[in-house]
Amino acid sequence: MSKFSKKNCSLVISAAVAASALISGAANAQASKDSEVVRSVGAETLAEQVQLRPSAVAQNVTSVSQLSDVRPTDWAFTALQSLVERYGCIAGYPDRTFRGKQATSRYEFAAGLNACLDKINEIISAGLADKVSKEDLATLQKLQEEFAAELATLRGRVDALDAKTAKLEAQQFSTTTKLRGEAIFGLAAGSDGVVTPPAGSVDRTNTTFSYRVRLNLDTSFTGKDLLRTRLESANVPNLAGTTGATGVPGLASGTNAARLSFDTNTNNNFQIGRLYYRFPIGESITAYIAPIGAPEDVISPLNPLESDGQGTISRFGRFNPLIRIASSGGTGLAIAGLNFKFNNQANLELAYSAANSATATGAGGVSGDDTKLAAQLVYKPFSSLTLGAGYGYSYNTGNSLGSGLNVESIGGIAPIGLKTHTVVGSLIWDITNKFTFNTWGSWNFSDGINAAGTSIGSTTFTSWMAALSGKDLFTEGDLAAVLFGQPLFRSSFSGVGVSGSIDTPYHLEALYRFRVSKNITITPGVFFVFNQGSNSANGTATVGVIRTTFSF
Repeated sequence: MSKFSKKNCSLVISAAVAASALISGAANAQASKDSEVVRSVGAETLAEQVQLRPSAVAQNVTSVSQLSDVRPTDWAFTALQSLVERYGCIAGYPDRTFRGKQATSRYEFAAGLNACLDKINEIISAGLADKVSKEDLATLQKLQEEFAAELATLRGRVDALDAKTAKLEAQQFSTTTKLRGEAIFGLAAGSDGVVTPPAGSVDRTNTTFSYRVRLNLDTSFTGKDLLRTRLESANVPNLAGTTGATGVPGLASGTNAARLSFDTNTNNNFQIGRLYYRFPIGESITAYIAPIGAPEDVISPLNPLESDGQGTISRFGRFNPLIRIASSGGTGLAIAGLNFKFNNQANLELAYSAANSATATGAGGVSGDDTKLAAQLVYKPFSSLTLGAGYGYSYNTGNSLGSGLNVESIGGIAPIGLKTHTVVGSLIWDITNKFTFNTWGSWNFSDGINAAGTSIGSTTFTSWMAALSGKDLFTEGDLAAVLFGQPLFRSSFSGVGVSGSIDTPYHLEALYRFRVSKNITITPGVFFVFNQGSNSANGTATVGVIRTTFSF
């Protein structure tokens, strides 16, 4: 570059700094708008071009004092002041900062120079040429010659960007809806360690290779609400399914002890797995309504390992009984919920759920079949500590809690339904930036009800889990975890005629997730279930899993 006088050098430096602010402001303003279409442009990505494009969205300033990080003691203050007050071709970030220490490329310099040229041309066209000094015009002329190639390339890229943006806007799927998807490939092998299967049953050793695909259509009408429509298809079997001459070979029939976290079976047919609308009411209340929903959409799981695609590999390791009880059935639940945010530390979650209207008995609806009212207070006294206290009241038809976890009947009686009170306490402690400890404990007090509405027997169930997890231990995005707990166990009962062995079940699990790429993770893991179905004769279930998750 040619050498100039000290005064002209200041102007050159100012133009360079102006370019940095203009381009950075443009990239910042355009990032959210164009993030969804960057992938479609090709090798010369839209993101690269946006970085070269000055934007009218950048925050123009009329006085250098409006730039909060520019001080009179700065060496370029006078030059910046001249550009702002004489020519008005300086733009800052939306937060009114200039960030003058950022590095700038020749293309960025050219963009800023072009902005100043345009401004000066406006002044001359308005008949105010006397306001532009001859020295500045000479400097700009030399700069224009020096950066002629960059300016020509810049104009070409901006024109190409405009054409591609117009094409993408014309062909976009929706202005309000985004498509997000997940596909899981699961290889699982299980055994209960029993050499001779019980009479009338098949061998409980089982190996499966299955899949689950979910497509979420997330729609927002205001920017703060969310309408989610989920389509899903799967063929993941219940590893603790039925045994016998027919049916799915399972590990301890009917115990639900060895189920996988992504356990779903739609017989390879697509179905609507979720349909809900979440929206704010004022500043501190969020409402949720769903004809096909799930309790965990409203009641926070308070478990950093709850993700069935990225976290625990077992069903037990995901949710506590406050969420699980009265949530099975396979057709989704009708749910209404509210979240009250008191402040940044505390919020109250309320949910009412009922069996979907398409139940097998036809008794579904807002008050028929299985129903549940749940509340949870979440308190975060420190950034590293989260506490939760929850209560739920549920009614389930028949002799089952409807949780899909271990033994969940109250004993050898035949009530028409169960009334259950559930109390849960949860804790998440971020020991360091990498290591987290979390735990929960649950007590469930169930009464069997006869046709007259009278209690004919009662059972107390207990359950708990504790886990230690570490993230980014070896590479970014990896996760290692070990968890141990007790699935639902009938710890005490009266009037229910329980007989035979009642052994305490335990669950031990270990997993390691590593990231192959931004959108692909592989999670090998193993878990053991001791005393499946609270009966040591069922053997110890050993399940090994390799789960590959594709996110898009």
